[in-house]
Amino acid sequence: MRVPLQPDLYCADDSSPPTLKGARCRSCGYVFFPAHRYGCEACGALPDRIEPTALAGTGILRSFATVHSHQGRGTEGPFSIGAIMLDEGPTISAVVMSRSGEAVGPGDRVRSILVAQGKDAQDNEIVELRFEKAGER
Repeated sequence: MRVPLQPDLYCADDSSPPTLKGARCRSCGYVFFPAHRYGCEACGALPDRIEPTALAGTGILRSFATVHSHQGRGTEGPFSIGAIMLDEGPTISAVVMSRSGEAVGPGDRVRSILVAQGKDAQDNEIVELRFEKAGER
């Protein structure tokens, strides 16, 4: 079984690409990520007007910065952090990977993927959300 490292942000089911857990205002249609129940930041609608919505995990890479040296949880440098405008509207920051060595740059279509980050105490695979250039797999 796959377990998301951040279960409030994305699903670890078999959808391809993995979906993100966003929200939508029923009053004005504004879509945001991550989901919250504080009300709409666009129109001020009360929390009872906010509904969960699955975001497709696809979009356009708007900009990125490459980190050349990093020691940490499964992400060794170099890697890139990108600003991704999701197809549904929100812009998010996420790790952007290039599996084939092909350059990824602003304007490229990207999609979400899940990357294994080890096992938990019950031997479930822990997965983390990242993005890659669309069409690489």
